[in-house]
Amino acid sequence: MKPALIVIDIQNDYFPGGKMELEGSAQAGAQAAKLLDAFRKKGLPLVHVQHLSTRPGAGFFVPDTEGANIHSCVAPLSGETVVQKNFPNSFRGTPLLEILRGSDIDHLVIAGMMTHMCVDATTRAAFDLGFSCSLAHDACATRAVAFGDQSVPAAQVHVAFLAALNGLYAKVQSTATLAGEFAA
Repeated sequence: MKPALIVIDIQNDYFPGGKMELEGSAQAGAQAAKLLDAFRKKGLPLVHVQHLSTRPGAGFFVPDTEGANIHSCVAPLSGETVVQKNFPNSFRGTPLLEILRGSDIDHLVIAGMMTHMCVDATTRAAFDLGFSCSLAHDACATRAVAFGDQSVPAAQVHVAFLAALNGLYAKVQSTATLAGEFAA
């Protein structure tokens, strides 16, 4: 197995004071930082994914704003790959697939935000493209959502999406387990 870490959209707007604060973003960011550190220490490939909103009237991740910047807890080091995207799926309209295939990567370790949106879309796409995936459940965060007159709390959204991904699309594990497994 040749793994790469994919850190999705851990950006300032998702943190306290940001334009789209997520529940548990600081804790998830700290866990993603642990994975990032483990991959760096082992010299394993990693990719930072940054969302830039190009939709008219977008309220967050607006290009050239502080909110769109990758959060300091997982800031890329000089020479690390950063892929910018405009859609939830990190592969859509980006060079991510070519980067991974060019390095013969066959397994993705995924962390990021939002669990129910970009993490879900990217994990499912990765599986469809032939990658096996591990997803760090405690290195992801999301927010409450609503449908009609029903509101679903963030914790339930998070667990529901992790449960849906676990098994076929990814092996959902803790950061500690993944850091130990891939950086040992």
